[in-house]
Amino acid sequence: MSNPVKKVPIHLQSAQNRILIKNGTVVNDDSSEVMDVYIEDCRIKQMGAHLIIPGGTRVIDATGKYVFPGGIDANVHFETPYVKGNTRTIDDFYQGTRAALAGGTTTVIDCVMPGQDESLVEAYNKWRGWADEKVCCDYGLKVALPGEITEDSLKEMKELSGEEFGINTFSMSMAGENMLNDQDLHRGLEYCAEVGCLAQVHAESGEIIERNTKRMQENGVTGPEGFAMAHSIEAEEEAVMRASTLANQVNCPLLLKGITSDTAADIVKVKKNRGNVLYAEVTPAALVCDGNEYWNACWNHAASYVTSPPLRKGVTEALVEATNDSAFDIISSDHATFNKKQRALGVKDFTNIPQGVNGVEERMMILWDKLVHSGKGSPQKFVALTSANAAKLFNLYPDKGRVEIGSQADLVVWDPNATKTISVENHNLKTDSNVFNGVTVHGIPDSVVISGRIAIDEGQIRVMQGFGKFLPMAPFAPHVYEKVRAKEAEARSTTAVIRAEINVASNGNSAEEMPPPTPTKSDKAEKATSQQESNFDLKSHPNGEQNLPAQTRATSVRIRAPPGGQSSGFW
Repeated sequence: MSNPVKKVPIHLQSAQNRILIKNGTVVNDDSSEVMDVYIEDCRIKQMGAHLIIPGGTRVIDATGKYVFPGGIDANVHFETPYVKGNTRTIDDFYQGTRAALAGGTTTVIDCVMPGQDESLVEAYNKWRGWADEKVCCDYGLKVALPGEITEDSLKEMKELSGEEFGINTFSMSMAGENMLNDQDLHRGLEYCAEVGCLAQVHAESGEIIERNTKRMQENGVTGPEGFAMAHSIEAEEEAVMRASTLANQVNCPLLLKGITSDTAADIVKVKKNRGNVLYAEVTPAALVCDGNEYWNACWNHAASYVTSPPLRKGVTEALVEATNDSAFDIISSDHATFNKKQRALGVKDFTNIPQGVNGVEERMMILWDKLVHSGKGSPQKFVALTSANAAKLFNLYPDKGRVEIGSQADLVVWDPNATKTISVENHNLKTDSNVFNGVTVHGIPDSVVISGRIAIDEGQIRVMQGFGKFLPMAPFAPHVYEKVRAKEAEARSTTAVIRAEINVASNGNSAEEMPPPTPTKSDKAEKATSQQESNFDLKSHPNGEQNLPAQTRATSVRIRAPPGGQSSGFW
């Protein structure tokens, strides 16, 4: 593995700060046009044809290629502690962001996971200390909330959403160690809306998973297949429905994390059509990998696919269709990698297998192959899913996620005709497995520019450790909270029905105008209905009375010898 390149002072980088990308098809989420793009001092300065540029400018020929905004991966886990095994994810902030750039991603958003008895602010500062000196690309942070939301938690949420910390997203879980009950989930969602933040929820029913896990253990199922069966589709469906319903009740914008079932995606579509301020993400692993891998005879192979929610059987094509059909708004890798020795912590108990798969490097290539190369989606849709929508959700737009004059010069020159076979041997990760091993993709990044500097040059990696910067993300993202305010305005516009004065006077037909809740008991017993009497009247025959005798009350007569003989049975 190559040693990281040391950070170069800015005044020595001037020769690389002027770049002209010629003859490429510039694609945004709403447009596509062949033009040149001139970059200077980390910004896009000119766009169009026949540009007048200074001498000494580096020229990248993009003829026959696309020019996209740099990718934004909104869900990664670098150097994240795994408490059960006293270890952490194996890809650190240097290795992870290096791999991200190799795949065309120029911005990542990691998740701060506070430890036991650790405050949200303390955990935030620890993450910044790990990341700032290592990142090769830009990064932001979101913060996970503990399993119980207290007054101190709410105070820290308000503090973190201020300018000093730059957090505009809080992550909550409905399962696992930080599982929130409905009351705390409701409280967290409500306060997210109050401080103008986005709520991200891991939607799996912890109660269902716990019951299923107990049943698996009682049946002696200890391998990765037990994990898949315990984390059932029903657990995901129920939690997606519940989380989206609770968020809608408090008018909180909600991002559902890493959906893996097609039926959960259907629920998202229904909720969106009803007007919920709801967003959902899908992972590249869910678009390619099949849940049958958990039943592989090789334990290491099966365990390398363990992620939560788990991958499902036979739904990859349905999820690709849902991605193109706007059920999903972003594609995020949920990158959290471990090696064989780390995964072996759960060799006798699937609940101890560290959860997570790779994807930060492969994310954009997988989506292009499945969506655009297959002919199912457009390059504009690809841009929306890989960068533009995430930039809008996290309040980075249009500085990120768009190619236009004034935007930060984060760009990808994409070769749609090149192919690559992904393998463990050639990936840019520390992990010793890859869930995409052997997958051939059509369309790969040719060159990548981060903040006006070439990081990937015709496939050659030229990253610098520490070159990336932290991105404070302000609350009240316009593209999100415009929808929230519209819903609030709609609720305020609701008016009561004007009716005439209610007449409560009795019409005389009611024996009791206001009967008590329980009937009053009479001192005298009610007379039982005679079994000899009948409501049937022969006079009601359609042919009239027909001179039938009047109905009379039968007298009590004892029949000693009934027709057919006496019966000795007891009825």
